[in-house]
Amino acid sequence: MEAPAGAAAAGALERLAVSLTAVGVVAALHVLRAWDDNRLTSWRWVFAEADPLRLYALSAAGVAAAVFLARLPLPRRPAALLFAAACGAVVPFWRAPEVIVDASRYFAQAKYLEVHGLGSFLADWGRAVPAWTDLPLVPLLHGLLFRLLGETRLVVQALGTLFFGGAVALTWRLGKSLWDEEVGFTAGALLLAMPYLLAQVPGMLVDVPTMFFLLLAVVAVEVAFRRGGPGWILLASLAVALACFSKYSAWLLLTVLPVIGVVRRGGPRPLRTGLAVALLSATLVLSAALPRLDVHREQLALLLSYQAPGLRRWGESLASTFLFQIHPFVAGAALLSVWVAVERRDTRYAVVLWPVALLLLLRVQRIRYLLPAFPMVALMAAYGLQRIRTPELRRLAAACAVATSLAVALYGYLPFLRGTSAGNLKAAGAYLDSIGEAQALVVTLPRPEADVNPAVWVPVLDLYTRKTLRYAYPGAPAEARERARTSPLRFTWEYQNPDWYQGDAGGDAAVALLAYDLDAPLPPEVTDRLRGLRPARTFAADDGVFRDRPLVAVYRARTPVSEGRGLVPRPGAPGSVGRGLVPRREASGAEEDGRAPAAPPPTTSR
Repeated sequence: MEAPAGAAAAGALERLAVSLTAVGVVAALHVLRAWDDNRLTSWRWVFAEADPLRLYALSAAGVAAAVFLARLPLPRRPAALLFAAACGAVVPFWRAPEVIVDASRYFAQAKYLEVHGLGSFLADWGRAVPAWTDLPLVPLLHGLLFRLLGETRLVVQALGTLFFGGAVALTWRLGKSLWDEEVGFTAGALLLAMPYLLAQVPGMLVDVPTMFFLLLAVVAVEVAFRRGGPGWILLASLAVALACFSKYSAWLLLTVLPVIGVVRRGGPRPLRTGLAVALLSATLVLSAALPRLDVHREQLALLLSYQAPGLRRWGESLASTFLFQIHPFVAGAALLSVWVAVERRDTRYAVVLWPVALLLLLRVQRIRYLLPAFPMVALMAAYGLQRIRTPELRRLAAACAVATSLAVALYGYLPFLRGTSAGNLKAAGAYLDSIGEAQALVVTLPRPEADVNPAVWVPVLDLYTRKTLRYAYPGAPAEARERARTSPLRFTWEYQNPDWYQGDAGGDAAVALLAYDLDAPLPPEVTDRLRGLRPARTFAADDGVFRDRPLVAVYRARTPVSEGRGLVPRPGAPGSVGRGLVPRREASGAEEDGRAPAAPPPTTSR
């Protein structure tokens, strides 16, 4: 009787140690948050005004729930449970605005397909459709959904959420295939222990879809090598082609496919399978790429001459990525997995190690470029947790990482993102939908010394409203274009005004003024256009973090009495944020791949 009692006591102490460590990690990261140099969701900004005691309490509550969940066996339908949990975890982030200005570019590409059709989109990609360094797959999917279901942001958010849920389920599938059910389930769950990833899912960027298509290609190729057969070869080739057209950085990560062939060389006719997949996928890619070879050549030249050198300037520290933006339990277990694999001489581990090691060896430190490899990090961590001797303790460690990460994401990241200045565009779009004018004329006030060209705010505003927008783009000043040549926001100064914004809005249209400073003197031509109009609503929430602050003032020829009554904010009302001015200033916010904080730390360059 003494031995079982001693074992039970030892198990209870181990569970207590893991639980206290999980809460202690959150407290330590909060104290050391000045070390986080992430460009979007640094803990310095996310928790600048948060109550630490509440954060600790929420983390402790999450750990208590994790202790209970760790006692449960693996579910009968792990893929369905993981998919549902992943989707449920990111739905709250649907309330956040588009905080990265690249969304402007992707929306314009998708709307081109919606307006002009699929044939024109494919024919004009990289020509009439400005492509920058983008590939067409994800904008094509968004555009098709806009055309079928209507141009609403809800479509974008739902698709991104489905991509994330699918990536979590595919992570389970790969882990199960390489090792066992437990490793796969744990890896899928650990993708929820990455707060930065959760915040990115509902946005219009291509990083999360790229993660999904890359993982789909890896899983499909692994199954093709293991099972063989023309059906799996065809599916694997299609998956590889889709991944190739998601993002250029996926090409680098697809070099893991030959590694899979080496690991699965015991399957039926592995050499024949590998050659068939390579030839068929190459045929699919080349048949789509050759008609636009000049476009791809220009994009690759831009990647090599501009973005590759820029990664050294725009990067974030690995400590930020793997301690703050990913739970330290995940990072620690991933490091431990290297030793476990060496100890076991497990060649299968090379499949998950290759993409991560490749990015680190190439000194890629920009978290958005690391994001497509996050499922491999989760698989490494799940494999490393196998070093813990008891299944319950392994499940507890993973559950604590997930629970505390959700507390951090929902209590810290979500309120911070909702309060950024990008929300001004979201609130302004909702207001335009509530008024009677059929069209709105958009006017931007350029500021040559700014990091972001305010013209790119127009497509983002368009994403939030059903109103027809008209915008006459005056062009970027030559000095601004020259100054932005090495900036991560250079593409904003190369903005091309789409044809659907051109045309006369009419004298009775509302006017939306987009500017960095609404109190600055207006140019004479803007003053003339506003003559006879009155201010109806102003959206000027200022996050105090990023120098890119889109402020919006809406002018109308008439303001109904029912609307006028709401112009003066009540104390504590949603519109009471921002200097207490009349008309009412709405609260909300923004950031980019390189959006500049108002006061960057010495080691950070935006």
